[in-house]
Amino acid sequence: MPAVPEAGHAAGGAPGPAPGARPPGAPGSAASGAGRRSGWSEGRARLRAAVTTEPGRLRAIGAALALLVVVFGAVSSWQVADRKAAADAVAEHSQPLSADAARVYRSLADADTSASSGFLAGGDEPDEVRERYEDDIREASGLLADAAADSSGSGTAERQITVLNRGLPVYTGLVEAARANNRQGLPLGGAYLRYANEKMRGELLPAARKLYTAESGRLEGDYEDATSWPLLAVGAGVVALGALGWAQRRTYLRTNRVFNQGLLGASAVVLVALVWLTGGHALARSGLHESDTRGAASLQALNEARIATLQARGDENMTLVARGGGAAYEDSYRKRMRAIAGGGKAGDQTHGAPGMSLLEEARHLADDRTGRQAVRDAEKAVEAWQRRHLAARVKDNDGDYEDAVDQVIGTVDSTGQSFDQVDKSLGRATAHEQEQFEQAADSARGRFRGLTAGALVLAVLGAAAAVLGIGRRLAEYR
Repeated sequence: MPAVPEAGHAAGGAPGPAPGARPPGAPGSAASGAGRRSGWSEGRARLRAAVTTEPGRLRAIGAALALLVVVFGAVSSWQVADRKAAADAVAEHSQPLSADAARVYRSLADADTSASSGFLAGGDEPDEVRERYEDDIREASGLLADAAADSSGSGTAERQITVLNRGLPVYTGLVEAARANNRQGLPLGGAYLRYANEKMRGELLPAARKLYTAESGRLEGDYEDATSWPLLAVGAGVVALGALGWAQRRTYLRTNRVFNQGLLGASAVVLVALVWLTGGHALARSGLHESDTRGAASLQALNEARIATLQARGDENMTLVARGGGAAYEDSYRKRMRAIAGGGKAGDQTHGAPGMSLLEEARHLADDRTGRQAVRDAEKAVEAWQRRHLAARVKDNDGDYEDAVDQVIGTVDSTGQSFDQVDKSLGRATAHEQEQFEQAADSARGRFRGLTAGALVLAVLGAAAAVLGIGRRLAEYR
């Protein structure tokens, strides 16, 4: 009998699998475990294969270009929006608040001047003087209420507003006591008025000055924010433009094609956005600078001049109220007049440009005929005021008190008339400069209009054009 082959051997002598053994390649076999790779290894292998082939490199370049263009648009939109908000704050918030703070200062100084003028008139205080005083107090109270609502976030402004709100009722009470005693012919009225004047000069006006300084500082900060260059956006635009240029040069070197329409279009879009960004900001910056020099700076000089004239007028009145004891008021009047009109020694000015009087500085900052003429009219009125003041001092020093008072508060050729002419001329100049500021600020804000949304739209178009340009190259490999 022929021999029977052993079980598990195939015909021809090939050994078969042992009983219970798994065939090669079956799940769980040693050969299968050696050939498997983790997901992370598989991803790395695919990425390596992608970046080592031209289609893969093109996809990576397209994604990077689109990302750079979008980042440029987003950063541009963000920085333009930030500067537009600062420009809006200049025109709608900080400059009006600074102007209102100056009005508070002027109203308080004018109220003090009106109170002393009415006191000099005795029991027959003119109605217009009384109404002017009441209007000043009413205006100052209303402006302080508005300032309290708009000054949140500024600790200095809030503290000064608190001081003014507490001190103003005390001042008005002293003035009313002075009037009541003056109408009865009691000399105590003069003492009450001096106390009121000291309250105004020692507490209220310094607080108003600090409030004005704080609001002016906020205005300067908004100007700096609005005019600062968007360097981050410009840098992102330059990087995006450079990357697009490199991609086009790479395409040219590999294909000898001079232009890739998609990449060329993306470069043009980025260039337009970059020129719009820098040009629009440069024009807005110039307009804001013009609003500062032609409006805000000139308004500040005019406010200083008006406040100084009001305080000089108050000194002049208080010199007579003191009845022989007003030497300190007269010295203060002369010092303020030197600051207003010049002619004093260096260091006499408490405000204004070095070497220039307040009116000279205001005339220098006025850049058109209307503004300069209003300041010149004020300068002429100041000259007449000084001459009439000297005549009044001669009368008072000679013991002719009634004539001296008439020379100061009378209706014919008095210092009061000269003061009113100065104040009206400076008020006319202030209104003109305020109008110029508003025009320049509105024009500057218009330069930012549309740029925030435009930067984003152009960025999306540029990114799409870059992707399409790379897609044209990828199509050649299919």
